[in-house]
Amino acid sequence: MSQSSITMQTPNPMKKKVIAALVAVVIGHGAVLWAVSHMRVPELQKIEKKPVQVKFLKIKEDVPPPPPPPAAPVKPKVKPAEKPVKPKPLPKPVEKKIVATKTQKVEQKQVQQDDTLLKQKLEQQRLDQLKRDQDARDKAAREQAAKDQAAREQAAKDQAKREQDERDRQAKLNQPRKATPGDIEWAKRPFLRFTNTDLGNQARVVVVRINATADGRITDVKVVQSSGIPSLDERAVKAIRGAKFRPTKDGRAIYGELPYEMNLKK
Repeated sequence: MSQSSITMQTPNPMKKKVIAALVAVVIGHGAVLWAVSHMRVPELQKIEKKPVQVKFLKIKEDVPPPPPPPAAPVKPKVKPAEKPVKPKPLPKPVEKKIVATKTQKVEQKQVQQDDTLLKQKLEQQRLDQLKRDQDARDKAAREQAAKDQAAREQAAKDQAKREQDERDRQAKLNQPRKATPGDIEWAKRPFLRFTNTDLGNQARVVVVRINATADGRITDVKVVQSSGIPSLDERAVKAIRGAKFRPTKDGRAIYGELPYEMNLKK
């Protein structure tokens, strides 16, 4: 066997180093992959790992072709973080539902009672107001009736007083007062035609008693003193009855004696 064949079969120390380095790299990657696969870190930040660069040294000596480059390191698959599972809500106890229903019914009943009490209170207030209004109307009606009654009574009293005054006035008018010749004013003087012969050629005077109303109407004439000629007296009485006085100033009837003179004509 030649020396060259011995050289091909016996590995060079440098080649051993290269191979040892490659094995160490592969083992390191395997260890990293195993560690990463067994780690459970939630939501780890992705770290980009740079591949390890291996620098090959050229050997001038004839060496066998270099082994194929190592396969690209397989990136470890990071499992997505598991979403926390929400626990299903426990079913509500039946007792709680019953209590809630009872509480709700009690509250509803309380609301109904409060609403009923409020309605009753409002209705009572309305009835009280109606009663107050009716009482006020009744009071006003009584007061008005009392005023009307008082007014009627006062009117009756006034009417009675007026009637009494009128009666008194009429009674007073019916009671004539005695008049003097100065109280008498003729509205229409007596008209008597006579001649001197009728007078017996002398002046005559006849005195008569008269009664006259307040408006001056002569109601009665009587001779109290004759002129001496009865026929002349009658004619004088007739003329005086046809005459009229002016109304009296006090509104009363009058009576009295009145001389009626008959003078001779020239």
